[in-house]
Amino acid sequence: MPELAPWEQRLHALLPLYGHRNWIVVADSAYPVQSQHGVETIVTGADHLEIVRKVHNAIAASKHVRAHIRVDKEFAFVAEADSPGVGAYRSQLDQILAGAHLTPIPHIDLIGQIDQASTLFSMLVLKTDLTIPYSSVFFELDCGYWNAEAEQRTRQAMLAADGK
Repeated sequence: MPELAPWEQRLHALLPLYGHRNWIVVADSAYPVQSQHGVETIVTGADHLEIVRKVHNAIAASKHVRAHIRVDKEFAFVAEADSPGVGAYRSQLDQILAGAHLTPIPHIDLIGQIDQASTLFSMLVLKTDLTIPYSSVFFELDCGYWNAEAEQRTRQAMLAADGK
C-alpha cells in the first residue's frame, strides 16, 4: 500500500475527531487563508478532483458523520470562455459526487458560515492548484447516526415533559 500524502494523513487523523458542525473544504488555488484560529489550511499540491473524491469517500465510509455538500452558487454561472475547462470540471465533479445533493450558496455566505462556525469548531481547508473560480467544495459535517426528524421528536418529547 502506498504511503499517504501529508494532507491525506491529516484528513484521516482528523476525521475520527470531527463531528457535526465541523467542515472540510476542498478549495481552489485562490481560496483565502482564513484568520480564525479554528481553520487549518493545508496546501496539498494534489489534484482537486482526487481530493474531492477521497474526502467524499472517507466521509461516506465513516459511521459517525455524513456531509451536507455545499458549492458556490456562482460556479453554475462561470462560462467556458472565461474559464477554460470549467465544463469538463463540472462533468467530472458530477460523476464523483453522483447521487449526492449539492446545495449552491453564494460564496461570501459560505465564507461567512465557515468563519462563524470556526469560532467554536475546527475546519480543515485542503487547498489545491485548481484555477477555476468558485470551484471549491464544502463538506459540512453532520451526525451520521442521527437525523433532523429524530432530533425534532426528541425536542418535542422534552417540551411535553417540561409541560407536565
